[in-house]
Amino acid sequence: MSGSDAVERARRAADSHESLEPRDDDRYAVATTVFDADVEVGSADGYATFSVAVRVPMLDAVTADRVAPVVEDGWFDTFALRVEDVDGVLRGSDDVGVEVERTGEEAVVRVELSDLDAKRAADDAVAVVEYVEGTYVEGVIPGYEYTEPVTDLIQQAADAAGGSRGGTPL
Repeated sequence: MSGSDAVERARRAADSHESLEPRDDDRYAVATTVFDADVEVGSADGYATFSVAVRVPMLDAVTADRVAPVVEDGWFDTFALRVEDVDGVLRGSDDVGVEVERTGEEAVVRVELSDLDAKRAADDAVAVVEYVEGTYVEGVIPGYEYTEPVTDLIQQAADAAGGSRGGTPL
């Protein structure tokens, strides 16, 4: 099986996935998140590849209050550790490389997926983004006045749990 066949399978899987929207050549946005999530399709050794990048705001960027640097550092370290467990939500790859870096007011999560089954890889790419979003919401620290998009995420989590607005989903 050639690399171009694998790329074509990846494109078809991404094009037919309800949560992926075309951005430009071989790149897709994930429509089910409030965060900037980008998926790039390709191939390697006959496998369909999906390179996922999710940008989430650091806490200080989404609070009306100032978040102390030590709190922000601790939050980032915990977020990065939690995100490394993303392979637990994947149906294809079970040992993926996860890279989390801090760039200014954002944390960027990158995950590389490859699978012979391009549809499963597309599903896994979306699952990565949803996992990152859920992990982010779980890590919201109580006691701060949050702004968008965190207030919407907290409300969605409360609604899904049958609760009311006011606290974090923890």
